[in-house]
Amino acid sequence: MKRLLLSMAAILVALSSQAANVVPQLFPANGANDVNPDTHLVLTFDNEVSVGQKGFIRIYNKRTGRLVDQLDMSIPAGPTKGQVVPKSADYLQAPYVYERRNITNRNTKPGTPSVPYPDTTQSPTANYQLTIIGGFSDGFHFYPVIVHGNRATIYLHHNLLDYDTEYYVTIDRGVINGFEGIKGKKTWTFRTKAKAPDPNSRHLTVNADGSGDFSTLQGAMDYIPDFLQSEDERWTVDIADGDYEELVYFRNKNYVTIVGQSREGVRIHYPNNEVFNPHPPLIKTNERPGTFPSRRAAVAADNCTHLILKNLTLKTDCYGQAEGFLINGNHNYAENVHIIGSGDALQANGSVYWQNCIIDGHGDTILGRGPSFFNHCTINSRGAFMWIRNTADNHGNIFIDCTFNGEGKDAVLARLPDNKGRNYPHAECVLINCTLNNIPAEAWGPIDETARTARMLEFNSHDAQGNLVDTSRRHPLSRQLHPLTDAEEIARYSDFRYVLNW
Repeated sequence: MKRLLLSMAAILVALSSQAANVVPQLFPANGANDVNPDTHLVLTFDNEVSVGQKGFIRIYNKRTGRLVDQLDMSIPAGPTKGQVVPKSADYLQAPYVYERRNITNRNTKPGTPSVPYPDTTQSPTANYQLTIIGGFSDGFHFYPVIVHGNRATIYLHHNLLDYDTEYYVTIDRGVINGFEGIKGKKTWTFRTKAKAPDPNSRHLTVNADGSGDFSTLQGAMDYIPDFLQSEDERWTVDIADGDYEELVYFRNKNYVTIVGQSREGVRIHYPNNEVFNPHPPLIKTNERPGTFPSRRAAVAADNCTHLILKNLTLKTDCYGQAEGFLINGNHNYAENVHIIGSGDALQANGSVYWQNCIIDGHGDTILGRGPSFFNHCTINSRGAFMWIRNTADNHGNIFIDCTFNGEGKDAVLARLPDNKGRNYPHAECVLINCTLNNIPAEAWGPIDETARTARMLEFNSHDAQGNLVDTSRRHPLSRQLHPLTDAEEIARYSDFRYVLNW
């Protein structure tokens, strides 16, 4: 019987291997036309598959035979352990410079420092997969192939395919375990669209199935010019419902509206965090304006102003310090957006108005320098909802008619512990007419002595039934606003123009 079972198991393995060796369903289909240059390459098998660790994926210009791109599967995607940051690490001595430069994988080697590194031998990009995204020459680690069940998606290096060009793809044995690969010039070919969208329309469509102007949000944002100057130049990007597994980073984009077909239907996500895409070990990031950009978010809008985001979900698929969305810049607006992250789920540095948004995180769920004005938003957090870091130059986080759902015993509204020898004495958080569910009685803290001047204010905090919550055991450094004596202050904080300085 034992031998019979072993024989049956061997037959099943053999059948599985044979199934994998059959040429899978291809996207774009072999011989397809009108393919977007930002397309991913997708193989769908009859059985579940897994990613291999050897072999190459190559794409060639079919007419000239020129190798356009290749992915070496023997190179690890990125780090799996956090880096050691030396005590000598410091912030940039001068503000990070954002310029109008056409930096892509075509003309720049990924990993080229955008600022002088104190020690180039400590580059976190060494010996890992690397691609330039959004003009950031330092590059991002990425997964060349991501498998879900029987579906394998190939991620080429960004911005290497041209319009009106025919390509063919080869895949070595070992790229996908049990798959013999794709050989020759005819097995997988496709031709890209004849020309780019009309720039005069200032309107782009994105659809994961390839039927839009672009297949990815990144492709659309790369196409939009940098540093637009006025509302008259505004571009609009419409995104169809679909699953968009892509690492998104764009910078210097002003006056752009990004609208999804539906909030839960448009799902933009990627497995990224501080471990996978760390900052250079000798350069600190995040804490100060003008510092080196962070690379750990699934979706990041860097040095952007007058953005409008509506009706979509932005999510990281990783734990740790991992934002679903990170935004740097002023005068930005988000409505009906669902942000899903881990520690530091949302990082906002610069003025943002948040309307009817949902934010899910594991702790320090809202991070950043602010100011942010949240109106009718829902925030769900296992640990502290906020670690506020605004300076005296601007307000912090203000919440009007919002709902806070604590999902763990430590879900305090905000905390201000000493952070490696520093704190945020000007941190500000104000709750007006908010619903609090499962919030600890003290609500705020810990707040160390170095942050005793922070402003933690509440007015009319109530439960889901509208009953006022018991605030008798609130942290002594917090304050309850009085409807009469503090009426003027309540009115000011209820005005987004006062909070955001718009």
